[in-house]
Amino acid sequence: MSMSWADSVSAAENPAGAPSKSAYVPPHLRNRPSTDPPAQASYAGAAASLGNDHSGYGVPNVVGSRWSGQRNEYQSGYAGGGGRGGGWNGKSGGWDRGRDREVNPFTNDDSEPVSELESSAINFDAYEDIPVETSGDNVPPPVNTFADIDLGEAVNENIRRCKYVKPTPVQRHAIPISLAGRDLMACAQTGSGKTAAFCFPIISGIMRGQFPRPPRPRMAFPLALILSPTRELSCQIHDEAKKFSYQTGVRVVVAYGGAPINQQLRELERGVHILVATPGRLVDLLERARVSLQMIRYLALDEADRMLDMGFEPQIRKIVQQMDMPPPGVRQTMLFSATFPKEIQRLASDFLSTYIFLAVGRVGSSTDLIVQRVEYVQETDKRSHLMDLLHAQKENGVHGKQSLTLVFVETKKGADALEHWLCMNGFPATAIHGDRTQQEREHALRSFKTGHTPILVATDVAARGLDIPHVAHVVNFDLPNDIDDYVHRIGRTGRAGKTGLATAFFNENNSSLARSLSDLMQEANQEVPAWLSRFAARSTYGGKNRRGGARFGARDFRRDSSYNRGASGGATDYYGGGANMNSGYASGGYNASYGTAGVTSAWD
Repeated sequence: MSMSWADSVSAAENPAGAPSKSAYVPPHLRNRPSTDPPAQASYAGAAASLGNDHSGYGVPNVVGSRWSGQRNEYQSGYAGGGGRGGGWNGKSGGWDRGRDREVNPFTNDDSEPVSELESSAINFDAYEDIPVETSGDNVPPPVNTFADIDLGEAVNENIRRCKYVKPTPVQRHAIPISLAGRDLMACAQTGSGKTAAFCFPIISGIMRGQFPRPPRPRMAFPLALILSPTRELSCQIHDEAKKFSYQTGVRVVVAYGGAPINQQLRELERGVHILVATPGRLVDLLERARVSLQMIRYLALDEADRMLDMGFEPQIRKIVQQMDMPPPGVRQTMLFSATFPKEIQRLASDFLSTYIFLAVGRVGSSTDLIVQRVEYVQETDKRSHLMDLLHAQKENGVHGKQSLTLVFVETKKGADALEHWLCMNGFPATAIHGDRTQQEREHALRSFKTGHTPILVATDVAARGLDIPHVAHVVNFDLPNDIDDYVHRIGRTGRAGKTGLATAFFNENNSSLARSLSDLMQEANQEVPAWLSRFAARSTYGGKNRRGGARFGARDFRRDSSYNRGASGGATDYYGGGANMNSGYASGGYNASYGTAGVTSAWD
């Protein structure tokens, strides 16, 4: 039988018995190294096997095919939007798909790799005998080790990678409460592991749950939402959550203002299980119809008191109560902060259902782990006094990456001016505040963390939640007006049970803070200067002194006699509300419509 020229060439290249050619590979994938075996199914055959499933974009998802390229990384069953993959644990590979291609977050630090001794140097002994209060109905018992908590093998492996030896007090109590499906309001000291306390149960719950497929392809349907007040804190939570969820198949995405929204939209389209966001950017995404909250099962608010106190309340209420988020009882809600004033507890209880209140005594914000010094300095002498402190640190060898200095000022203009003055006098410094672009803020933090500029001048934008290792000294160049802000500021040092130093410059302009500052120092067994005691004796409580007790950042407001009287009398409209929230302390419950008029945020 005659053979055509093309057939003869093909026969010469493929003699009898030789394996046939592999499937066609697109040009942009030909030179890509791959350890995967060649695809056994052609594109046409795989597409036919998928039927009319066109839930994604471009080429349909082909299991095992190189047509899907890097997209396989995000196929963990339910992808939270974007349409890449089938239902949870379905035929598209379940939780294990793409694990080998996932970037290892434990080797992706800003600086050189941290030694094991350095990364594991958490002083767990400092957490012994820390007082803990819980209030509510049927509080689950605490645990003593991570082995006592059934989080799943993948999460337990990440705990070992993080070199966490044993749970901190807030983790011992909060994780069992969250795993039991209970709503939680937790008040715990700064640097005590609150992020892990709400991330571990969320990740574990998503891995074990069975959730329906997202109804729309180009809209993200996260299962968990974590809100925080600042961009930097959102990025920090995102980085930590990626470590905790490494190789679990749970995908974490961050969305915050000041950065291009297109990149964040692309990340959302690839699928999201846990969305970490600032309120402003999330409202923007909701109004663009690019994110839906109708499948939310977990809601966490970090620094919850700040978001409800400083002008964020209208946005929080819009997100939680006026969009398509499931109501309390259907979703699980967790609120965390180092301080919880009573009026903020009343606001926050609107978002909770039969919740448990957890208060953990301070370790990182007002105990002898942080040596607090208050010095009387006139406004005109502050710069020279700061210069003396910095020179003394240098002479004592306390400088560089291992001992960073954080200087807090009141205004953005003051931050810029002090940064310039320090640099002109030979002290490498950088600044962060609300008028800096997001790129500038990220660069400043990176430069500070690596020790390139070991002095950071900041407004209160850096006072909340940021976990910067090796901050040895916090200087309150300008004292805040609120004692709670002072607690959060000095909490940037002495974190994770380590020791630190906090210095405050005080003068007549801060007299309203004298009494609450003096009481705070006495509570922490600090030496109170005689002149400060005199200021305190002739001043009333200032700085919105709303803390909850001698050893805690707050106490459960439901224990107040005024609350119990109103509830026990059957006054279900005590706060002018409409929904009955059973707190476990009163027969009538608490009615959740307490609110304040929206005010312009002073937040940077």
